[in-house]
Amino acid sequence: MTNGSGHPMGRWLRIIALLLVATGVGLWVTRPQPVDATLFDGVIADAGRGATVFAAAGCASCHTAPQSEPSEQPVLAGGRSFASPFGTFFAPNISSDPDFGIGSWTDRQIASAIMRGVGRNGEHLFPAFPYTTYVRAEPQDMADLIAYLRSLPAAQTPNRPHDVGFPFNVRLSLGGWKMLFFNQRYVTPASDDPLVMRGRYLVEALGHCGECHTARNLLGGTDRSAWLRGAPNPAGQGTIPDITPNRLTWSASDIVAYLETGFTPEFDSAGGEMAEVIKNTSRLPAEDRQAIAAYLKALPVSEN
Repeated sequence: MTNGSGHPMGRWLRIIALLLVATGVGLWVTRPQPVDATLFDGVIADAGRGATVFAAAGCASCHTAPQSEPSEQPVLAGGRSFASPFGTFFAPNISSDPDFGIGSWTDRQIASAIMRGVGRNGEHLFPAFPYTTYVRAEPQDMADLIAYLRSLPAAQTPNRPHDVGFPFNVRLSLGGWKMLFFNQRYVTPASDDPLVMRGRYLVEALGHCGECHTARNLLGGTDRSAWLRGAPNPAGQGTIPDITPNRLTWSASDIVAYLETGFTPEFDSAGGEMAEVIKNTSRLPAEDRQAIAAYLKALPVSEN
């Protein structure tokens, strides 16, 4: 046995070298990529505006502790569980506490987590956190949101580790997942109607409605061809409804009223996760609820 190029040892060495090179290239291409250091250049943050972004993004719905009461100053201690086919995820503490929350994070680190799914230590974050939607957020809104988060109370509550088994707990693999499904482009085309465009931004960037109302493939990526047409409940009970004109026949004013009060035209009321959503949309300016309704009514009707 020899290491000559025409002998078995030489062939194995070449194969190993190629595998190492391919692995290195793959890790480089799929590496965590934080937001650009210049993202907030020239941006002046306003915590007051950030409160509206906070409501539109639904942060309190996930990051307040279970059974916590609504508050003008929510405590974002985390701890809520979210079941999925890949395991159970637990919302982290994102309060202003410097040790248990994000109080000692830089603005860029917080924005990288929200918009790129990159943790403070440069690790990939699981897409149970909807950074795949928040990636479309405007820098001004992100700066305002971060300023608002820093104004909220601190909570000395340790984070609970996710209950995710192998191989889904391998964070390096999330780089490949991002290559397949992390898409900064909007799902629907631009509109000449400013109200619809504002609604598109609220639904597809901040509100992350598609995270629940759109079906997913076997790898957990959303099926953009079935945008907002309903999906199985990831917790395994029931389904999440189609909110396109295929099934949602309410008028725009009906949708606006529902987003404000939680009451349907049939005199029913929002329940489950949607009740949490209504707590957020009811805090939005009336024009934003109208924009969401205009966007939903403008969605195309599917032939299927």
